[in-house]
Amino acid sequence: MSAASPRSRGLAVALSAVLVLAGCSGGAEPAAPSPEPAITPERGALPATIEHRYGSTTVPEVPRRVVTVGFTDQDALLALGVVPVATTRWLGDYPGAVGPWARDALGDADPPEVLRDDNGIRFERIAALEPDLILGLYSAMTREDYDTLSAIAPTIAPPEGHPDFGIPWQDLTTTVGRAVGRPAEARRLVAEVEGRFAEVRERHPEFAGAGAVVATLHEGYFVYGPDDPRTRVLAGLGFSPPPGLDTVVGDEFGASVSRERAELLDTDAVVWLTTDGGDTLRKDPLYNRMRVAREHREVLVDENSDVGRAFSHVSVLSLPYLLDRLTPRLDAAVDGDPATTG
Repeated sequence: MSAASPRSRGLAVALSAVLVLAGCSGGAEPAAPSPEPAITPERGALPATIEHRYGSTTVPEVPRRVVTVGFTDQDALLALGVVPVATTRWLGDYPGAVGPWARDALGDADPPEVLRDDNGIRFERIAALEPDLILGLYSAMTREDYDTLSAIAPTIAPPEGHPDFGIPWQDLTTTVGRAVGRPAEARRLVAEVEGRFAEVRERHPEFAGAGAVVATLHEGYFVYGPDDPRTRVLAGLGFSPPPGLDTVVGDEFGASVSRERAELLDTDAVVWLTTDGGDTLRKDPLYNRMRVAREHREVLVDENSDVGRAFSHVSVLSLPYLLDRLTPRLDAAVDGDPATTG
């Protein structure tokens, strides 16, 4: 997963541009009329004040126009019955940045506008959309970003205590639920998906305590840390990260490791995010000496496939889709039989 681009725009410049574009520019695309609230809030759920790494944000009433700058925040909204007016592109070119796992939740609604943040958050376009709530939970939102966005609309930044792109899917879902006035429904959705994890653990007791790691090839071997959502998927199935992973990764979502630390990969199962079907790995003599390679204790996931994107997306909607497709492959990998491959 690539982190958001560094933000080079100064706060004063950004605020000036936002105000000019929102107030008097004739070149911006106009915002659509504000829709009626798609949902009825639960009794007493709003107003809601939500704490985050830059303070707190109060949502006074059901938002009508929500923009997501967090890369996966739209799934929680859709699961709760709210269609955002704009999302931020991350993986693939899905209409509305809505993956196949979330299309049923979108229903017959028009897909949201998709914003690209290749050169930073599109503050001016967001201002022109006239949102009444901006969500950036699964993001690398800086303080400067937050201050600029907060000048446009109430903004919810990532939570304290987690690295960028590190909020657990459960917390993301329940936080969005509070923000749109449906906290009980959000908790129900989380419990339902957690029940799916419990079912897999019951069917596959061999996963309990087995070592597993998620990795990709980037500046050598890149391993995802214990706080990365992909690693948490494996933990939710009963797997344990290799000893020392947290030390190598530190407070980031992942890190490249030297060949001297390649033993982190030699676990009971490794899930590789690849773009070449594993061809590079097959030519790597160091990797192929490891037990994990000799016994084919690996799952090769094309990161550009729907399954690969669902694995990186890790949301209340993508997880059921992912578990149906990933579990059989993990089962084949962890058995240690070279004749069965993930």
